[in-house]
Amino acid sequence: MAKKSSIEKNNKRAKMAKKFAARRERLKAIATDKSLDVVERFEASVKLAQLPRNSSTTRIRNRCEVTGRPRAYYGKMQMSRIAVRELGSKGLIPGLLKSSW
Repeated sequence: MAKKSSIEKNNKRAKMAKKFAARRERLKAIATDKSLDVVERFEASVKLAQLPRNSSTTRIRNRCEVTGRPRAYYGKMQMSRIAVRELGSKGLIPGLLKSSW
């Protein structure tokens, strides 16, 4: 089980990224538009830099929904390999068969 603080920090980042997504996207579009004036593009990039760092989607870490583990994450099931194996062995994941011989 991951530390509660790490899980909460990641949840806070996800919430903040969702909140600032539209503003960040608009400023990025202005900053990368070559047809606009250089001054406008520079002002947009400065405003983009003034937004909170945690509002960027690249700072969000994929974590297991069950344990909070950040590594060996299966995106399709949103769980780590360990949680998939445990729940699969118990038969709690529909369509998953764990082989044994």
